[in-house]
Amino acid sequence: MKNRIFLSPPHMGGQELGFVGQAFESNYIAPLGPMVDAFEREFGDYVGIGHCAAVSSGTAAMHLALRHLGVGLGDEVFASTLTFIGGVTPVVFQGARPVFIDCERDSWNMDPVLLEEELARCAGAGCLPKAVVPTDLYGQCCDYGRVFAVCESYGVPVVVDAAEAVGARYRNAEGESDGPSGSGLWLHAGVGARAAVFSFNGNKIITTSGGGMLASDDGELIAHARKLSQQAREDVAHYEHVEIGYNYRMSNVVAAIGRGQLGVIEERVQRKRVVFDYYEAALGGVPGIGLMPEPGWSRSNRWLTVITVDEEAFGASREDIREALAREDIEARPVWKPMHLQPVFDARITQVSVDSKGRTRYPCRVVGGGVAEELFEKGLCLPSGTVLTNQDLDRIIDRVEALGAKA
Repeated sequence: MKNRIFLSPPHMGGQELGFVGQAFESNYIAPLGPMVDAFEREFGDYVGIGHCAAVSSGTAAMHLALRHLGVGLGDEVFASTLTFIGGVTPVVFQGARPVFIDCERDSWNMDPVLLEEELARCAGAGCLPKAVVPTDLYGQCCDYGRVFAVCESYGVPVVVDAAEAVGARYRNAEGESDGPSGSGLWLHAGVGARAAVFSFNGNKIITTSGGGMLASDDGELIAHARKLSQQAREDVAHYEHVEIGYNYRMSNVVAAIGRGQLGVIEERVQRKRVVFDYYEAALGGVPGIGLMPEPGWSRSNRWLTVITVDEEAFGASREDIREALAREDIEARPVWKPMHLQPVFDARITQVSVDSKGRTRYPCRVVGGGVAEELFEKGLCLPSGTVLTNQDLDRIIDRVEALGAKA
């Protein structure tokens, strides 16, 4: 019987158990503790961002960032439409309206042209958004240079949803590239934003089983986020609260796992890229099959290898491939369904409402959307685990190729 192949399973590096043992020996099991402090410090050193707060999830990190920025009722927040909903729901938590921006074909991330056009329109109407939240999709940085520049020109803060992008880098516009580790010319995902959000969910490139990190060079932002994540308790002997907070802090045990995982991140990125290259060598020339592009300014961590399927040219659809792989106990998934297509959001309404079945619907706006819709229709995420063998990859590739028109 063939083993099941998962999309992106956890991969322990060997150091995690030792750190967890230290956490148990110290008896710091609850949220907070020396492992949390060390993980925040080491993660900040790795990504090159001055301050970090370890929390329970990437969604919690995004919520804390938007809360600190004062996002509230009646505000708008611009966000990528081709993304996972966890980076968007905090907009709704704060009572604001999301504005979903379409993606560009070069990177599949937020289109800077559409972003600039919509910011200009909103500026003219006197209704600029409270924040812009671009996603680093599948571990590929958005066009930071252009996104940051246009947002800065309007004074709008950027909170990067880098949940999928630990280990990803982008080329600094200050100089020419001499490689991903070259003297500050390649910067880690999230660097330069007002804040960046990272996820350590079980399927991410490194994992703490669950958890996230909020990172920023703004020490005041991180200090406030950390306070809010601990029920916003004031610094006095008794429990005093002057604002509402949340129970969002990361546990000491979870942070211990994160410290072990952080030690192998570069190995994981290298292996993810090798997996992508293996798929590309086999499938890149197949009629009707395309792979997620990588612009020259990006070095993706290739968290997931994603293909597009032109049914007419290939001879089978995205769903045909997914279902065929499923029959072989191989997990594959469609790309994220665009947020503007999600039933929970409705561009036709202007306030939160309840439909005839008692389901809450939230107002939104959408700018463009056609590119994201096409990628959703054609895009398929293939198994991309760092433990995959060449034999595993060949098994997947053979099944895909067998469905082609010339098979």
